[in-house]
Amino acid sequence: MKWAALIAGLFAGTAGAMGLGGGAVLIIHLALFTDTPQLESQGINLLFFIPIALAAVTVYAIKKNIRWRLVLKTAVWGLVGSAAGLMLTDSIGGDITGKIFGGLLIIMGGLEIFGKKEKPLDKKAEK
Repeated sequence: MKWAALIAGLFAGTAGAMGLGGGAVLIIHLALFTDTPQLESQGINLLFFIPIALAAVTVYAIKKNIRWRLVLKTAVWGLVGSAAGLMLTDSIGGDITGKIFGGLLIIMGGLEIFGKKEKPLDKKAEK
């Protein structure tokens, strides 16, 4: 199982650094291969991504790929959503949370496979 942890960590870290939600990989690994309960897996995932996020933000900031005003506006609502999600998770429990998480992964995967491809944004037109 050490190889599974190594592979899961590498995939989760790489995806997370690119902003692609590597938590899905890590949570699935923890839940399936280490018998870690869903809520504990989510907590571990959050701690796992703090150093990865700091490293990725540093690189993105150096390359001037962050719109800080938009980040601040979005972060406020992200904190509200995070608090609401935590309260909801506490009230419905880990089993239902796991099923909701799995369902969302299936939906997101389907949208990625079968959804329309968006045209790349022109960075100059965006500003």
